[in-house]
Parts: sequence; structure tokens; C-alpha cells
Amino acid sequence: MGIIEALILGLIQGFTEFLPISSSGHIEIGTYILNVEPEDNLIFQLIVHAATTLSTIIVFRKDIADLFKGVFTTEWSESKTYVSKLVLSAIPLAIIGFTLEDYIEEVFAGRVFFIGFMFLLTALLLAMTHFSKGKGTDVTYGKAMLIGCAQAIALLPGISRSGTTIATALLVGVDKYKATRFSFLMILMPLVGASLLKFLKYLQDPTITGNISGAAIITGFLAAFISGWISCVWMINIVKRGKLIYFSAYLVVVGIIAIITFL
Repeated sequence: MGIIEALILGLIQGFTEFLPISSSGHIEIGTYILNVEPEDNLIFQLIVHAATTLSTIIVFRKDIADLFKGVFTTEWSESKTYVSKLVLSAIPLAIIGFTLEDYIEEVFAGRVFFIGFMFLLTALLLAMTHFSKGKGTDVTYGKAMLIGCAQAIALLPGISRSGTTIATALLVGVDKYKATRFSFLMILMPLVGASLLKFLKYLQDPTITGNISGAAIITGFLAAFISGWISCVWMINIVKRGKLIYFSAYLVVVGIIAIITFL
């Protein structure tokens, strides 16, 4: 993987991690078009996951700091309740991730035809939020588990994690900003977990770095970090204005093109 490929894929990862259009699906298509080797892609995923994790932390630094302060108190606080909901929402993904993630990566890697259909499924879910009437409620434990199940489904390439979790939250009546905040904060744990797992794979077999250079790694990290920061802030404003339907239309077009092109 060269610097240009790393720049392109880093930008794709950063922008699509938070926008509801599936980072995994777009990365698969990008690596297919750019003809990136699987070994290069594995170490690259580790780098860009770390970059998008850092961008999330910076955007929500005040929320995260407040949660940490509330957690380390002697009495049960609102922060402890919120963190417990975040942990609860991570359980479905943890179960599916530890048992099936390698299988999913092996079976669906490079299957652009399948990804096209998953784009259409994400588009349908986003379109449903446009016609639903939100009640502006908080995230309850039950809703946190439902949102967590939606996140687990998003392990499939082409299913947007942010799109699926935010849409699910909106469909069960959660307030728009609260839905976005919960979705992005709950993404932190899987992002950190994915980075650690890929790092462990690297420690077990350092040869997985393939042909990616240090300059390409730095380029990919910076591209994913900056674009991730921008798209995270952008996405918060998009959800507030209820503009998810535009991403639904985009995914319909891209999904159909993917299906037709790779028949």
C-alpha cells in the first residue's frame, strides 16, 4: 500500500465511520478498487481504528470527562447509570464479535455484491426514521440493549454502525441529540476493542504488516483522524436537522451500482 492509497482509504474510513453509510462496506469497495493486499488492509484497519477512536474522544471530551468524574464517586450517580447502559449495549457486539467476527471477515471480505444489498438495507432503515415521529425520550436499559443488538448486526459489511444505532434509537423514540451522543459514545468500546484485537494479531504474527510503509501508516492515520473529527461533528448536526433521508438516497444509488457492477 502506497501513500496515495493510504490517504484515500484513510479519508474513506474517517468520513464513513460516523456518517451513516458503512465504513466497512466502503473500505471493502475501496480496497477492491485500489487492489490493496489483505495483509496491508489488516494493519491499516488497526491504524485507522485508532485514529477514529481518538477523534471521537476529542469531540466528546467534555462528556467523557463528566462521565469519568461521576463514575468515581461514592454514591450512585447519573453518570454511573449512563455508563452501565453503555456497557449493556456493548454485550451483543462482544458476543458476536468474539465468536463470529473472523468468520464474517473471511466469508464477506471482497463480496461487493453482498455489500450492495447491505447498503440497500441500511438505506431502508434510515428512510424509516424520516417518517417516524420521535418522542424525545431518554435511553432506557431496554432501549440500550436494542441499540446494542443493532450495533452487533452492523458487523456485516455494508451495514452502517452509526446509521443502524442512531436509526434504532430514533425509531424507539429517543431524542435526536441523545440518540447521536449515545451512539457515538457506545462506539468507543468496540473501536478500542477492535484495535486491541488487531494489535494482538500483529504481535502473534508481525509479518501481517505486508508492504505498507511507515509514511503510508502516518498518512492513513492523519487522514482518518482529521476526516473522522469532521464527520463526527457534522453527523451530530445532521441528525438534529433530521437529514438522514439524504444518506438513504445515497446508499440506494451506491448499492444498486455495486450490485449491477459486480453481478
